[in-house]
Amino acid sequence: MTVAAPVDVRLILEHQDPAGAYPASPSFSQYPHAWLRDGSFVAYAMDRAGLHESAARFHTWVARTVLRYEDHVETSITASHRGEAPEEFDFLPARFGVDGSWRRDGWPNFQLDGYGHWLWSLAEHRRLAPGREDTHALDRAAALVGRYLVAFWHEPCYDAWEEYRSQLHTATLASLHAGIATLQDAASVPGAADAVAAIHATITNECVVAGRFVKHIGNPAVDASLLWLATPFGVLPEHDARVRATVEEIERTLVVDGGVTRYAADTFYGGGAWILLTAWLGWYHARAGDRSRARACLAWIERQRDADGALPEQVPTSRTNERFLRHWTTRWGASAKPLLWSHAMALVLRLELAGD
Repeated sequence: MTVAAPVDVRLILEHQDPAGAYPASPSFSQYPHAWLRDGSFVAYAMDRAGLHESAARFHTWVARTVLRYEDHVETSITASHRGEAPEEFDFLPARFGVDGSWRRDGWPNFQLDGYGHWLWSLAEHRRLAPGREDTHALDRAAALVGRYLVAFWHEPCYDAWEEYRSQLHTATLASLHAGIATLQDAASVPGAADAVAAIHATITNECVVAGRFVKHIGNPAVDASLLWLATPFGVLPEHDARVRATVEEIERTLVVDGGVTRYAADTFYGGGAWILLTAWLGWYHARAGDRSRARACLAWIERQRDADGALPEQVPTSRTNERFLRHWTTRWGASAKPLLWSHAMALVLRLELAGD
């Protein structure tokens, strides 16, 4: 690791809860909770850095938390087999308290992608650090989540940015494809292989316009989370023509002042450039063989650190909408910092460029 990398590791380890959860941002009013989405990539970064004990604690925490609500999940799955959908706030939540509590506070919680992320991250943990924890509890929790996703993958839900409830989002489908695929040979998750095939067909048949992928079915715009299709989920390879066309459109429309914004119509904090998405673009380029562009992304990220090395969720750009930046700053304060997911993705990119 180079000089900056220990800062990312230190901040992640410093803020990991003793029970194993990674709070999204410990000093930001809205982010003291643990999102499976964020945490799954933080755990992956820890595994990539060789800090397997931290990742193991997170996965054990997720398993314990999910199994705490096992009866509820089983009831939902059984209802789905009768053609019934749970009530809006009965779907598993996107985030939990660090103590594993279900925060029933009206947050837009029906987001399936984080559960796919967790299954993928768990499989990566087992690949990188086999035999480090109670496999029985992990297997039970993974099978429960897998059956839940098989039952509900086709349901429109909020996207990775907790928006657009009534859509099927390409990045969410990619996340579910990656997660369920880790269990497609498991007898404990019937229908997994069929679900993976159906999700793949949906992505390649319904989420493509003019030779590239789209934000969600029916919306031809791009979203930076479309990078997930190839990197790291491998729904399609980095050099697939549709993936390359998507990345080119992301770079044409969403890269501003060197950083990557979420999507063109974004107004959250004025639609700034996100650290983690810039790292993701660099990760894609590193895996696609363009290390020069990957290093440029890392250099941009390093310029966003404060004096203590902390990274925020996003930073303003020359295209930031000042009205909405003021609105969100007045409502919630400055953009979340440190955001552990930002540090995780900066670490992943640095390790990718260093060859681990």
